[in-house]
Amino acid sequence: MAEQALDQQLQEWVGRRGRPQVARDPVNQSLIRRWVDVFEDDNPCYVDPDFAARSVYGQIVSPPTMLDVWDKPGIKMRRDAESPQANVLIALEAAGFTSTVAVNSELEFVRPIRLGEVIHSVQTLESVSEEKQTGLGRGHFVTTRSVYTNGEGDHVGDVVFRILKFMPGTGRQAPPGDGPGGPDPDPSRRPRPGINLDNQFFWDGARRHELRIQSCRSCSTLHFPPTPRCSACGSFDMGHIVASGRGRLYSWAAPHHPQANGFRYPVLAGLVELEEGTRLVSNIVGCRREHLRIGMPLEVCWLDSHPALEAGADDSRGPITIPQFRPARPARRTETLTISEVAEGDELPLCPIPLTPTLIISCAIATLDWFDAHHDPKMAVARGSKDIFANIHTSLGLSQRWISDWAGPEAIFRNIRVRLGAPDHPGDIMTMTGRVSAADRASGAITVAFAGYNSLGDHVTGTADLLLPGGSAWPAKESK
Repeated sequence: MAEQALDQQLQEWVGRRGRPQVARDPVNQSLIRRWVDVFEDDNPCYVDPDFAARSVYGQIVSPPTMLDVWDKPGIKMRRDAESPQANVLIALEAAGFTSTVAVNSELEFVRPIRLGEVIHSVQTLESVSEEKQTGLGRGHFVTTRSVYTNGEGDHVGDVVFRILKFMPGTGRQAPPGDGPGGPDPDPSRRPRPGINLDNQFFWDGARRHELRIQSCRSCSTLHFPPTPRCSACGSFDMGHIVASGRGRLYSWAAPHHPQANGFRYPVLAGLVELEEGTRLVSNIVGCRREHLRIGMPLEVCWLDSHPALEAGADDSRGPITIPQFRPARPARRTETLTISEVAEGDELPLCPIPLTPTLIISCAIATLDWFDAHHDPKMAVARGSKDIFANIHTSLGLSQRWISDWAGPEAIFRNIRVRLGAPDHPGDIMTMTGRVSAADRASGAITVAFAGYNSLGDHVTGTADLLLPGGSAWPAKESK
């Protein structure tokens, strides 16, 4: 009976509209600049007046995924008593569904948002699901649609947003690690390396996040692994260089057995050819086996794997840092692709995104999201998460940046739709992958299907529709 009464209370709000919301400030360069700083989005259409004036936009525009950020309230936000969504959330929290996670967001862009515009929005509660069992716990999905306009009433975009309100402690328990009796993936369980006079320099450098490669001081031949004597000239006078950390995948293997503690399987072991010319064996991380390609560009990253056995030790008893390699972040395209340069099936380049606490927290702040589970580890745990996690605006912004970097600065986003899965926690890597799933040469419209995965699985999956130059739908350049 209590469940029926709750469902009836929730359904009474479905279809109602909230009061119009008005942004506290006009669209401004300062907030855009903060956004592009934390998202590392170097598209000049957002910050460079000269470039933007020459672009199809004719002036600086807001990044498209900022659509539903401009009207957000401040950190002292109070729930609007007349908001249908707020009333539903209050009722769910009173019934024990106290945790919140965003699961879907669909952004539709009617036209770009420009500096000086004051953004308005009206939200309608579209649906509240019946109680469902999810991996996180028992809960209800709450879906809203917001319509965004400027002060003159011009329609600029829509957002369909879905959250899950769930009851902590009612989720399905995941099996531990790699199953009963499987290896412990904690990297501190790996065998400590044997450090001696010949390789001490390498491990000292690794602790400083320097990739040191042995070099003969007589003939400059590089050696890896380290050796006491140069095989090229016979000299015993050995030094080292600090490598750039950039290279390419020369070969790889995926050993499965025997499995050892300290590794998460499947292990990807790569032979990496550094741009300095020598090769070394290392783990390839932030990449699934099916995405490995011989010759793919790689960059070094670091795993601080073992604590010091003795405080202050700087030899084999000290902390151990291991060099690993991940796919290299692709360079941003400076000239926008034309529709004639794109075909259905084209793959977008892999893009690894290291998930640091700084990234997760700063992106949440840049998106004006003050939900404590994105900033405060203790509150995140109390709400049913193992740590802080990235918000859905971060997932949207990073996806948009990656697609824009591939397509070019003037590519016009018509929409971007995402669904969230495994959370993005600090210390992991999210790798973006995607392909062109549709391309219309006549209009210049393309669709990109994409996913971003981490060690837990797919974090974000979605699609984005874009316009490229060269088709009939490409607009004339806007004037200021």
